[in-house]
Amino acid sequence: MEILTNLFGETLKISDKFDSEADVVLYTGDTLDLLKQIPDETAELVVTSPPYNIGKPYEKKVSINEYLEQQKRVIEEAVRITREYGSICWQVGNYVENGRIIPLDVILYPIFDRLGLKLRNRIVWHFGHGLHAKKRFSGRYEVILWFTKSDDYIFNLDAVRVPQKYPNKKYFKGPKKGLLSGNPLGKNPSDVWEIPNVKANHPEKTIHPAQFPVELVERLVLALTNPGGWVVDPFIGVGSTAIAAILHNRKSAGADIVPEYIKIAKERLKLLINGELKLRPLGKPIYKPPASVENYRKTLFEQILRQEKE
Repeated sequence: MEILTNLFGETLKISDKFDSEADVVLYTGDTLDLLKQIPDETAELVVTSPPYNIGKPYEKKVSINEYLEQQKRVIEEAVRITREYGSICWQVGNYVENGRIIPLDVILYPIFDRLGLKLRNRIVWHFGHGLHAKKRFSGRYEVILWFTKSDDYIFNLDAVRVPQKYPNKKYFKGPKKGLLSGNPLGKNPSDVWEIPNVKANHPEKTIHPAQFPVELVERLVLALTNPGGWVVDPFIGVGSTAIAAILHNRKSAGADIVPEYIKIAKERLKLLINGELKLRPLGKPIYKPPASVENYRKTLFEQILRQEKE
């Protein structure tokens, strides 16, 4: 076990195999090998973004039926290691084949359903940047399927509330006249989350081609776990889930078949414990260009249209 220590004497224990005494487990190899090391009902949350079977460097493209069978084996282990009051969050996009899309959440749902899990939300993650399609509308969202094992589950809504649209709005009549009409702690963030994806200018960008933004995982960690609980990511990549967990006093375990990704995950954790890791803060407003920039773009666009007509 590797022990990291910062200038304040705080330590972070990192193991390369599952160890209940570790703070973080980063396993290099097949995720099933790690999951089988984890005892039943260990994790309060299993959260991951699995390969989409689209030929990324870290995956081998297979038939859709074989892909579903691979996912089924991982999901079965995820259910086994999740506590009775725990949650499983599967974040997926679309499988693209010859220009047509297959929504992975739709074809994966029956696997979870047959295992007795209960779907609480189909969370739409909206982002502003991505590939530009020419024969269909450009995709700008992915989906998080949030399942629970039972009807008695952790849900810390107050921990993830967002600012009210009208924070000082009050009832104007009735028995509550003059009182705030909204929760003073903020509003429910709803099931549509606008969080920037990790592109070239994102402060968290690494070599990983499909990297989780830490703040996306943070919201799930805060809402669906308690301090000290285990957060497991079967496809942990460069460690964004582990970072989100450690930031909020949870433990984390995950695997990846690419040694370089695990190496980067460890480097990011070292930066984190030393207060040097660059992160996009949770809840930071989305950047919107000033009106002058928007007006310039509009004028330029109108000029281009006129030139095309001429």
